[in-house]
Amino acid sequence: MGHDMTEKDAGEPAAGLSRGRELALAAITGATVANAYYIHPIISEVADGFGVSDAAIGVVPAFNQLALALGILLLLPLGDRFGNRNLSLIFASAQTAMLAVMAFARDFTLFVGASTLLGFVTIVPYLLPAYVSKRVPVERLGQATATLTVGIIIGILIARVGAGILTEHFGWRSVYIAAALIMLTITLSLPRVMEPARKTGRSEAKESYAALLVSIVPLLRQHPEVFLSGAIQALNFGIFLSVWLGLALHLTSDEMGYGVDTVGYLAGIAAVSIYFTPRIGRWADSMGPRKARFLIALVQFAAVALYYPLGWNLWLLIIPIIITNVVGPSIDVTSRMTFLSLDPGVRTRLMTAFIVMMFVGGGIASWAGTYAYEHAGWAGNSMLAIAMSVAVVVLSWVATRKGE
Repeated sequence: MGHDMTEKDAGEPAAGLSRGRELALAAITGATVANAYYIHPIISEVADGFGVSDAAIGVVPAFNQLALALGILLLLPLGDRFGNRNLSLIFASAQTAMLAVMAFARDFTLFVGASTLLGFVTIVPYLLPAYVSKRVPVERLGQATATLTVGIIIGILIARVGAGILTEHFGWRSVYIAAALIMLTITLSLPRVMEPARKTGRSEAKESYAALLVSIVPLLRQHPEVFLSGAIQALNFGIFLSVWLGLALHLTSDEMGYGVDTVGYLAGIAAVSIYFTPRIGRWADSMGPRKARFLIALVQFAAVALYYPLGWNLWLLIIPIIITNVVGPSIDVTSRMTFLSLDPGVRTRLMTAFIVMMFVGGGIASWAGTYAYEHAGWAGNSMLAIAMSVAVVVLSWVATRKGE
C-alpha cells in the first residue's frame, strides 16, 4: 500500500499522547457515541408521542445503526487521506445539527430521517481509536483501547439514565435539546484536544478516495481475522441492542408497569464496566485477545440465558444485566486488539470494516429485537439474544484455533 496522508499522524512519537488527552478523547468518544442510545429507555414515549406502534418505532434505532454502518464505510476511509482531526471537526458539527432537528421535529418521517442522518455522520468515535493507537506504544494498546471503551460506557450510561430521568420530568424532546447542546460543546473543544498532525519532512503519496475505499477488500483478504472479529462484534453488539430495546418495551408494558425512569436507572448498572473493562483489557494484554475473548464469551452466554427466567422480577433481572455489562464491552476490546497492532497505514480502513460489520449487525438486531417482542413478547426477545450468544461463543472458539 502507498503512504496515506494520515500517516503524517504516524510521524507523531509513539508516546506523544498524554494521559490527560487520552482521558479527554475518551470523554469525547463517549459523548459522540451516546447520541444513538438516548432512544433506548424512552422508545415507548417517543412512539406514543408520534402515535406509532412498538414495531414501527423499531425503525428509528435500526435505520440509525444501518446508516452508521454506511457512513463508516463511505466516510471513515477518508481518515487515511485527510486526517482524523479534520474529519472529527466536520462530523461533530453535523451531529449537532441533526440532533437539533430531532429535538423539534413534529413529523415522524422527519424524525426518522434526522436520526438516520445522525447515524450516517456519527464517525468521530470510530476515527479516535486509530488516532490514539498511533500515539501510544504497543504495550499500552490494550489499556488505551479499554480507556476509550470506558468513555463509551460512561457516555451510554449517562445517555440512558439521563434520557429516562429527563423524559419522566420534562418530556422526551428535552433529551435531544440537551444532546444538541452537549455536541455543540464537543465541537468547540475538539481543536484543543486533538493535536494537528506533525509534518514528517518527507513527501507522501496520496491515494484517491476511490482507491482507499476499494482497498478495504484486499485488506480484508490479507487480514481475514478482521472479518471474523467483525462478525463476533456484530453479534455481540446485536445482543446488547436487542436486549435493551426489548427491556424498554417489556418493563414499561402494562404487565410490568414501570416508568421510563426505571428503565434509565436500570441502565445505570452499566457503571460496573467502568471498573472492570480496563482491568480486563490489561488481562487480555497478558493472556492474548483471542483466548481472553473466548472465555469472556462463555461467561456472556451463561448470563444471557438468565434473561428470560429472571426477567419477570426487577431485582433478579439485575443479575444478568451486571454480568453482561461487565463482559460485553470486553468482547469489543479484545476483538479490536486482534488488529489494532497492525501497520498504522491500514488501521483506519481495518477499523472501517470492523465497525461496518458491527453496526450492520446492530441495525438488524435492533429491528429483530422489537419485531420479536411485538410477536413473541419477552420470551421471543430473550431467545433471539441466546441464539446470538451461542454464535459468539462458536466464532470465538474458531478464532482461538486460527490465531493462537
